[in-house]
Amino acid sequence: MLFSIVISIVILQRLIELFVARRNEKWMLDQGAFEAGAAHYPIMVAMHVTFFVSMLLEVMVLGRTLSPIWMVLLGIFLLTQAARVWCLASLGKFWNTKIIILPGADVVRRGPYRWIRHPNYLIVSIELLVLPLLFGAYLTAVLYSLLNVWMLTVRIPAEEKALKDATNYRETFSLE
Repeated sequence: MLFSIVISIVILQRLIELFVARRNEKWMLDQGAFEAGAAHYPIMVAMHVTFFVSMLLEVMVLGRTLSPIWMVLLGIFLLTQAARVWCLASLGKFWNTKIIILPGADVVRRGPYRWIRHPNYLIVSIELLVLPLLFGAYLTAVLYSLLNVWMLTVRIPAEEKALKDATNYRETFSLE
């Protein structure tokens, strides 16, 4: 029961985020923004979609059960959700699932972005580990955590290069 409720809420949340991302993308493109890293985006989307499929299959087909420390894991997951909303709110119209860069824009340095350059990627990494562990989906937790590490080795450099080339990112974070 808890599995169905949590997964349904998370999937609904992701669908709402896609709607917000599309709205933000349209606004940014209308302002003269461009997309970077488009080649890896479909792979990232496929990774996130198959994450949910993998977790559903592992829990339902292999009969995984709620973790003995489920309350701790659920608490961590809920904290990541609050942090996720904080990231999205801090970036406002600049938040997106794609790498959309508005040339000349000032880099956001509020919210969690005051302390860490890519807090949302950290949050996603925690989610991809904790959510499956919550329901005993150990294979999904390990596999998608590893896939996410690989994806971030592609995505973060693409995002940072675009930000350095087109915004005040380099100066803001005292890079190179």
